[in-house]
Amino acid sequence: MDIAEIAANAALVVVDVQKGFEEPDHWGARNNPGADDNIAALIDVWQGTGRPVVFVRHDSSEPGSPLRAGYAGNDFKEYVEDRRGKGAGAELLITKTVNSAFLGTPDLGAWLSAEGISQFVVAGIQTNMCVETTARMGGNLGYDVLVAYDATHTFDLEGPFGWRRSADELAQASAVSLHGGGFARVVSTQDVVAGAAGV
Repeated sequence: MDIAEIAANAALVVVDVQKGFEEPDHWGARNNPGADDNIAALIDVWQGTGRPVVFVRHDSSEPGSPLRAGYAGNDFKEYVEDRRGKGAGAELLITKTVNSAFLGTPDLGAWLSAEGISQFVVAGIQTNMCVETTARMGGNLGYDVLVAYDATHTFDLEGPFGWRRSADELAQASAVSLHGGGFARVVSTQDVVAGAAGV
């Protein structure tokens, strides 16, 4: 185990853990069934140690999206909603219509700066979409970014030229790009929890 060094005021950014992602007819096959347990474990240790937690919600502007505002799928999954407001540390709710949490409301970068936060951990959905985009932007903006890989998941996807990639393939490619490209450190939930708990 490689325990991650977690700052006393490091933020946890929980991206788009919404009920709409539980509609397989829309999204297709997913990977990492343990992601939700790992996300819950991260929220618990962050709240238990008084660190700040940012909850991000995607309010899709697409009419048929399971994440559209006003639809039940827009709501956070129950285990996330049940934990909101329970921590001793600061808490922020960001809503967005694009991939990056840095382009939502209120302004994540401004909030992190005001709180004196230079490090954050990203978890949530989807690994290769909003999690990756938030991590990339954070790295570009000079933050020390960690991605808790097994606290994320994604779905099979088809791209150009008829290419199809499985959720696992996409998640691994995302992790390689982020870590190998220097945008973020990709780590395990266990290592992050141990670092945050001071184990």
